[in-house]
Order: sequence, then C-alpha cells, then structure tokens
Amino acid sequence: MIQTFLEYVAQDIISKYGTDLSKIAIIFPNKRASLFLNQELAKIAENPIWSPSYITISDFFRKYSKRTVCESMELVCKLHKVFCQTTGIQEPLEHFYGWGEVMLSDFDDIDKNLSDVRHIFSNIKNLRELDDTQFLTEEQRQAIQHFFSHFSEENNSELKKRFQQLWNHLGEVYNNFNLLLKRENIAYEGALYREVVENEELIFEYEHYLFVGFNLLQEAEKRLFMRLKKEGKAHFYWDFDHYYTDKGKHKSIHEAGVHIAEHQKVFPNEFAVDNEDIYSNFTKEKHIAFISATTENIQARYVSQWLESQQRIDAGNRTAIVMCNEELLPVIIHCLPPAVNEVNVTTGYPLQQTPFFSLLIHLVNLQTIGYQSLRDQYILRYVNAILKHPYAILISEKAEELRADINKRHLYHPKREDLCLDKGLTVLFSRIGDERKSLQLTRWIIAVIEQMSETIQHQEETSATISKDPLFQEALFRTYTLMNRLAELFEKEDVEVEPTMFLQFIKQLIHSTSIPFHGEPAVGLQIMGVLETRNLDFEHLLILSCNEGNMPRGLKDTSFIPHIIRHAYGLTTTDHKANIYAYYFYRLLQRTKDITILYNNATENGKTGEMSRFMLQLMAESGHSIQRYTLQAGQAPMTLAPKPVIKEPAVMARLKGLKRISPTAINCYLRCPLRFFYSQVAGIKEPDNNDEETIDNRMFGNIFHYASQILYKPLSARGKIIHHADIEYLQKHPELIEQAVDKAFSHELFNGQTPHYNGLQLINRKVIIHYLRLLLTIDRKLVPFRILGLEKEVKTTLPIRTSEGEQILTVGGIIDRLDEVDGTLRVIDYKTGNRQQEKLPDVQAIFNPENIKKHSDYYLQTILYSTIINRSETENPSKLPVSPALLFIQHSSGEQFNPTLSLGNAPIQDVASLKEEFTQLLTQLLEEIFEPNVPFRPTPHIERCEFCPYRQLCGQ
Repeated sequence: MIQTFLEYVAQDIISKYGTDLSKIAIIFPNKRASLFLNQELAKIAENPIWSPSYITISDFFRKYSKRTVCESMELVCKLHKVFCQTTGIQEPLEHFYGWGEVMLSDFDDIDKNLSDVRHIFSNIKNLRELDDTQFLTEEQRQAIQHFFSHFSEENNSELKKRFQQLWNHLGEVYNNFNLLLKRENIAYEGALYREVVENEELIFEYEHYLFVGFNLLQEAEKRLFMRLKKEGKAHFYWDFDHYYTDKGKHKSIHEAGVHIAEHQKVFPNEFAVDNEDIYSNFTKEKHIAFISATTENIQARYVSQWLESQQRIDAGNRTAIVMCNEELLPVIIHCLPPAVNEVNVTTGYPLQQTPFFSLLIHLVNLQTIGYQSLRDQYILRYVNAILKHPYAILISEKAEELRADINKRHLYHPKREDLCLDKGLTVLFSRIGDERKSLQLTRWIIAVIEQMSETIQHQEETSATISKDPLFQEALFRTYTLMNRLAELFEKEDVEVEPTMFLQFIKQLIHSTSIPFHGEPAVGLQIMGVLETRNLDFEHLLILSCNEGNMPRGLKDTSFIPHIIRHAYGLTTTDHKANIYAYYFYRLLQRTKDITILYNNATENGKTGEMSRFMLQLMAESGHSIQRYTLQAGQAPMTLAPKPVIKEPAVMARLKGLKRISPTAINCYLRCPLRFFYSQVAGIKEPDNNDEETIDNRMFGNIFHYASQILYKPLSARGKIIHHADIEYLQKHPELIEQAVDKAFSHELFNGQTPHYNGLQLINRKVIIHYLRLLLTIDRKLVPFRILGLEKEVKTTLPIRTSEGEQILTVGGIIDRLDEVDGTLRVIDYKTGNRQQEKLPDVQAIFNPENIKKHSDYYLQTILYSTIINRSETENPSKLPVSPALLFIQHSSGEQFNPTLSLGNAPIQDVASLKEEFTQLLTQLLEEIFEPNVPFRPTPHIERCEFCPYRQLCGQ
C-alpha cells in the first residue's frame, strides 16, 4: 500500500506540533483534502486530539473581509446595468449575459493578480501612456505598441472600431462597477482578494498557518503568504515529484513543475526536498494501460469491468474514477456494479440532465411561443409537451385526462376554459401579465413548482414513485431556489429579458447549476473531476475521456484582454492554464501504481479524437512500459435484414377478420407486404401528429375535397344538370368560394371552431381558393353535365380461393366525384400534388410492385372504382360507358389537358374493356394476400423504407 502525501503531512504535523492543534490553521486549495488529512491525523495520533482549523484559500480571504461574495448571476446583472450606464450602449441583458461573464472573469483576474487597471486599459489612441510602464521589459512594451498600432485611424474597420470603443470604456466600467459593489458591501472574489491584501491592519489570530498542496499562486495569494511568512506564521508543504521539477531530467523544467520550482525559492518546503520517499515516486514501477474507445458512453460502461478486477472495489477510497469530461457522470453512476456499496461523488449532478430541466423548458415555451396573447389561446403541441411529461401528474391528476380530451377534439388552439379543470391546471394555464414579463414568468414558474410540492404533500399515493426519488427532490429544490433568486434579481435590479430570449437566458443559468451528492466524502469509491484530485493519492486510478481538449481543459483564451497584454501585465494566460493541468495530471499519477487511462478515438461533434498531449509525453519520455488496448462495444451492429412474417394461425385469424379491404390497403401491400401486415393485420396505427396545425399533403387534399364538396353540393342536388350560368355565378361570387374553404378548414383542422389562421395556413388557404377557381374553369368547359355523387362511397364483393377454401371479400372506398358528361360516366380522383401521372403500358403494369414509383396506385384505385360503377345496377342503370379520370388541378389549365387515364397512348373511354382482366389480376393479388402459405415479405426496395413509420419494427 502506498503512503500518500497527506499521510506524510499528518506525520510531520504531529511530530512538530503534537496533538494540541487548536492554534493551527491548515489552508488547502480546495475543501476535499481536509477530510482526508483529518482522517490521517486521527489515525496517527491514536489518542484524542485538538483538531486544527481547516480553511480553503477562498474562505481564508473571505474571513478577513466584511463584504460578501455574490453569485455570478447577481454580479452579471449589476455589471450589465453599469455597462449600459457607462458606455451608453443599451445591450439587452440576454445578449450581454455571456460576455458579461467573460468581463467579470477578466476583472477577477486583474484583481487577484493586483494589476493596475489604468495601465491595462490604456487608451488605444494615446500610446504615450505606455511610457509610464517602467516595470515592463522593452520587448513587452514593443509587443503592446505593435498590437495597438493596428487600431490607428488609417487602419480601421468596423470590428476594430467596435473593439476600440469597448476597450476605451472598460477601465471606467471596472471602476464604476467596483464603486457600486462597495456601496452595497458585496464583491466578486478578485475584488475581495485585493481588498484583503491591501489592508495593512489585519490581525491573524492563529499561531501557525500551514499551506498544503498549492501550485500556481496569484499575486494576491503570494502577497498574503509573504506577509504571514514575515510574521513567522506561514509554513508550506509542496506536493511534487523530481521527475517534473528537476532540470536535469528534461531540457528545461517540465511544464508541470514550473510553478512549484519558482515558489520553493520564496516559500521553503517543510519537507526535505531530497526526500526520496516523498518526492521520487514517478519513475518507480507502475502498471499503465492506455485504452482507446469509439464513444464516451463505451468508456463509462467499461467502469463496471474495471472495478470488478484486481480488488479495486475492496480498496475503498484508495480507488478513484477521474472524469476529464464531467458530462459522463450520469452514465457512470448507472454503470456501477452492485458490489459497490459505498461511493462518494465529488462533482454535482448537472441539473440540465434531469427531467426537471425538460419540464422547465416546456413551461417557458408554453407561455412564450406556445401562447397567442391577442386571442388568449394556447397552441396544442406546446400544451401536449407539458401534459405528456412524467411530472405533469404532480401538477394535476387530470393532466392525462385533459390531454386525451383536447386531442380527441382536435383543439389546436385551446382556450383557458378548455384547460382549467382543477386548481393545478388553473395554476399551469394562468395568464401572465404583460408588464415586466420576465418577472411575471419567473413568478409563474415558482407558482407551478409550489403547486407540485402541494400535490406531493396531499396526494402521496399518486405521486409516490416520482416524489420519493431523491434526484427529483433535489432537482425541484434547486430549481425552486434558482427561480426565487432570479425573481429577486428581476425585481431588485429592475432588469428585463425579451420573452423570445427568456428560454436561452434560463438555459445559461441552469447550465452552471448542479445537484450535490450527500454522503461520507472520505469513504468508498471516489468519483471526481480533475480539480478535486488535488493533494489526494490513490492505489487504483481510472481516468476517463483523457482527450486533447479535455486534458488540458479550457485553453481557449476567452477574454476581452488580448494575450500579449495578459502576458505583459502578469495576468493568467493559456500557458498558465496548460501548466496547471500538466501539474494535475502528473501529480495524480506520481504515487499511483495501477493506472488506466481511456480516451475517445472517434472524430465527431468538433472533437478530433486525439489522446491528450500528456499521454503522448508519457509514452515518449517517462520510460514506463505502457500497454495499449482498444475497447470494443461487444455487440454486433444491427443488420438491415427484416424477416418475413409467417402466416401462423394467430396471424391468419387476424387476417380473416378483414372482411373489407380498400384500394389504399391493396396499394400498401404492393409497396411492401410487411408494411401491410403491420398496418392492416397487426393493427399498429401510423403515428398521428394531431397536435400539429401544419398542413401536410394529406390534410391539404382533405381540405380541398371538403371545400369542393361544399361548393358543388347545391348544384348537384337531385341529379340537376349544371349549366354555364351555374358555374359563372360561383365565379362572380368569390366570397362563396372563400366561405367554402373556411368551412373546410374549420371541419378538417379546427374541429368545427372558427379558423384562426397562422401565416402558413393563410398561404395554404389562398392556394386552395386558387385551385377551386381552376376547377370551376375546367368545369365551365364541360357544361352541361351532371354530378351524380361527391365523396361517394362504393363497394363490391369478390370471391377469392386459397388453400383454406373460398372466402368473400368486400372491396371498395370513396370516390371524390362521379359525374356524367356527354353520355359517359366519369370516376374522378382529385389530385392536388405537383407531380403528373406517368403512363403505364397495360393493365398488368398496374399490379407490378415496381411501378409504385410511377404511381400505379392511382390507376388501381380509380380503375377499381370505375369497374364497381360499371357493374352497378344502382349507380349505372343505363349501362353508360364509365371512364376513370385523374384531375391534377395544378396542370389543368392547358388546352390539351385531358384527365382521362390512359394505358399506353389510348385513353380509357370505357372501363368495360378492361374489367375482366383487371378483376382477374385483382383477385389473384387478393388471393396472394390471404394465402396462408405466402408470408408477408419485406420490400426489396430499401429506398421505400426511408420514410416508413414501421422501419424500426422490421430492422430497416
């Protein structure tokens, strides 16, 4: 078992100060290490001890200031107000928020490094101000002058002009912002650091301050350390390895050790630097494995396999899983094996990965883009999104009942009276005031969350499964707290966010919010982010997602201050960040003997699939033998080979239950027999997006058909002959056409309600009106004629014979229009699409599945209806010739246009000549469909599967 750095520290503390540590403060970079050190002190002392005070460096500074460090959300809102007042630029808060965080980070860095704002934000036009910067080297001064020379009047552009305008105000914004914070007795962390170190009257009450495991020190920290050192109170424990701090091992000091080496010159180490046991572990024997994986999730799923070997679970808190990408946390938690009884997660669970976050999104959408304020009505799909959410039952027990009702009634624009069935739904569908909309929205979300809490308290039985989930409870509490804080800010700071951008603003806030895990931190398997590993050593180490971009992380220089100026004035640069992560990486490995590092080798989502540069350095420089593996998913990819469905007795029983079959079903079989099975035999309905008010081709056709029926019905009453004057009357009264279309929209789309059109619907309405006018123009050329039926249902019976005997089938459907012109009956099918019908050579071609792409289904349907009319004593008592026709409205204006169907080049003037052959081929096809020995096979044409709703069922 390895001896950890904190064990050495504990031994040294006990040996030097004994067991009465009440006058000692131990300062760490973070809180985690204090728990482990306390454990080690108790173990070594063996007797009761007076514990020292454990303080993080951040809390140490806060202890000596009366000001309070505010959360980022409040600071950015205050900064926004100062920025607008100072610059005169009225930038909306939702646009400012992202780069307000960047500006705040810059100010924080300036203060923590005690830099002079006047020098950093010098006026670009007055380069002579650089003459006062005597502390700069000549090289730095020239570099800065070279940078600013690009902003001369002669070399200007819009982008440079905007940068110059912003830059010249940043110093003033900084000063005004800090004045405001001082008046309100609050601060951001950097401002508080500067205030503390500049206060010469501070009194440090402890006799000894032990600084343990620091690396990069900012100027404020250095000055504080130096002050305590001069008072004889400061003592330093540096955690490093000679491998990366000694110049002799590399051409220069390794990037991981550059800061440690500098600091030890000023702040001497409590340990002897040449102590081999503490500081020469990196080159000792280690088992190192590099594993590449194709996805992040595969890495997370490997966790279980890794833990279950080499007694890693039994090692307890000496085993660690370190995430370079903390988004893996939810998957890792689900992949832990049952044998893991105790686990400590140091990082929080992202709130945006909980179901509560999706509910929050739906809530905001409901009251913004999902609500039409002028009509005081909602849009159905946004209502459905909430009512279908698993947490909707916590808002109201009637949520599902309401959803089923409004969808059954096709209420595309439900009003409040349709929705407010009980208290919970009344809260959910409350009216939001128009004044200070952001505040009103936030208060409404709070009211909905409070309603959920009330439901949980009073309806435990209904909500037991959800409400007792700890993740749900924490997510509800975190969201409630965040929304209350946001409401306070909106009210106190008098800020406003545009309703259209409110959701993006909420997402920005949620993105940085996490749910903490509760438990005993120093016990069990440790799952942590890279930052939490400082000062800790492990026997077994698994590092996940160790890719370039994750390790090192955050090397994008997102700042208003250019790199050259950052470098010149001693601010944090990308070089510093790279050095910090190099130290984290090598320090984590230095005492560990069992090391497994995984990385993603796939190039996707803007990531290159490269292993971290630190892994490459290990292979090239460390001298360790490193084993390389590739992690396979362990499963074969799904093949695109759907299996035919055998007509077993159960299938045949369902099939024989089909006493009636439509042309649509027959054409479905020709397109794909397996699709016919799913839709007609298995009864699996195609998804109906009935909460969408958009108009697809099917809906467009339905509206046109219904409108034409309304328009022509009075003309066709009792077999009346339609004359020129009848058509002309309709053409001269366009309001009648418009009324017919509005009635059709009401019937088909708005469930009988008065239509309230959106922009796209208005366009469709105009197109349908145009099509009806074209139809009237066509019919005007045909007068006189009679309409014998509109949306007319027809059917016939056909006997079929299979291996199980004879069966009688009813075949039929609905004819769009049946009319009589010049002694011929026409069976007309309206087509509103853009594509014209391709000609087929003969009747056999209609039943060839290859011709579906040529719309042979149009032929089958229209000719089938024509044969039914031809043999019908009721519909055709005079035995008139019957002609099938396809009326493509868009292509009907030409003089040569003829809607009559043709086989080859011959129009079908009378379907009687085709009836026998057509009926024979139709019978054969039906016998194939009902034949027990012929399975339902998938289509060989894969391209037909692309938009098939059943493709996931059959494996395509």
